[in-house]
Amino acid sequence: MDNIYKYIAIIGVITYATRTVPLILMRRQIRSKFIKSFLHYVPFAVLASMTFPSILYSTGNFYTGLFGLIVGIILAYFNRGLMTVATFSVFIVYATSFIAS
Repeated sequence: MDNIYKYIAIIGVITYATRTVPLILMRRQIRSKFIKSFLHYVPFAVLASMTFPSILYSTGNFYTGLFGLIVGIILAYFNRGLMTVATFSVFIVYATSFIAS
């Protein structure tokens, strides 16, 4: 039980360090357009890399997740609302799960 508190403390220190070190090192404003654009897109790339595998493997069947993803991408491409995209994607996953089993 003592080890878990050590692990929590280590994770807390690492998390704190990764957030404060850039603030300490970067005293002046960033002027490079490349670095600004890179930093602008980092949150989107991280979110996509965390979400994408979960979409495909959340159902336990790769193909049902893939069909739901394809339907979601198509509906989003045609500017449908979030509720429409989510509803139809879930419906397709649900329907293909019956076909796949």
